[in-house]
Amino acid sequence: MQADRDTTAAGILTQESVGPNCAALNGFTFNLESVMSGRTTRIRRPGASYEIRVIDDRRRPLRDLYHGIMALSWPTTIVFIAVGFLVVNAIFALAYFVAGGVAHAAPDSFSDAFFFSVQTMGTIGYGAMYPESFTANVLVVFETIVGLTLLALATGLVFAKFSHPTARVMFTREAVISPVNGVPTLMFRIGNERGNQLVDTQIRAVLVRTEWTAEGAKFYRAVDLHLARDRPLSLSRSLSVTHAIDEQSPLYHLTPEQLVEQEVEIEVMAIGLDDVSMQVVHASHIYFTDQILWGARHADITSEAEDGSLIVDLRKFHDTEPTQPIAGFPYPP
Repeated sequence: MQADRDTTAAGILTQESVGPNCAALNGFTFNLESVMSGRTTRIRRPGASYEIRVIDDRRRPLRDLYHGIMALSWPTTIVFIAVGFLVVNAIFALAYFVAGGVAHAAPDSFSDAFFFSVQTMGTIGYGAMYPESFTANVLVVFETIVGLTLLALATGLVFAKFSHPTARVMFTREAVISPVNGVPTLMFRIGNERGNQLVDTQIRAVLVRTEWTAEGAKFYRAVDLHLARDRPLSLSRSLSVTHAIDEQSPLYHLTPEQLVEQEVEIEVMAIGLDDVSMQVVHASHIYFTDQILWGARHADITSEAEDGSLIVDLRKFHDTEPTQPIAGFPYPP
């Protein structure tokens, strides 16, 4: 695809971190400097050979602070809370340092003022230092109010992140196209890495390709792919998803070269109810043209032991094997 895409493509992406000045959010990578400056945001999808640049992307982090913090990683969140705690204590320590009135604090000692502020905000109360003037007592009242508010906010934030439902759905590295009962069929495999079940799973696949209008305008069309089973009862360790390439399929009569020419991408979304957390989770994946194998199928991961037990070998989850060409489907060549 082209190195620069317009914002019409920005709604069909997923993301990952690419550098120290970048962050990840729902699969996208974006440059933090661009986010703060409101200029150009660079978005790169894992596995993509191009990036998307959103020009004049006016973000207001302080107006959407909760969403921004929820999108941070756990280590970054802990650092954010710790830095906020230290900064607020430093502000109150400066006030105590200027106003004085803290008993047993060393004269002109900012460190003693800071430690007294920490003890006050943390309601530790060792008793070695305490307010002895009216001004210091007023500051203690204000700091107690601020401390209780920050504690409630931090507790709510940590609980929200901890209880936030996430999915661990694995997709095969490649999608494959091979004959099934004489019909070329697009196939990929998904599985729940946690081992429990995603109940009432919904699976959607969309083909995105470049098209030209009669007027010569270039745009990106998204076409739904009809899946043989788009709503299985549940998703556990492994499920093969298939799409028959018949007359109704947008892939009908296409060749690998035409897929590259049309800049085809296949986007997959899986949504289901986690039977442990009882919350809806989702996962997505994109297959680019170089991740679609023609004339191959995924290796079988299930077999039956001599005692009748069913064996699921997840070591072969991503493995593929070639198929035999048939009339109308000369792949592999």
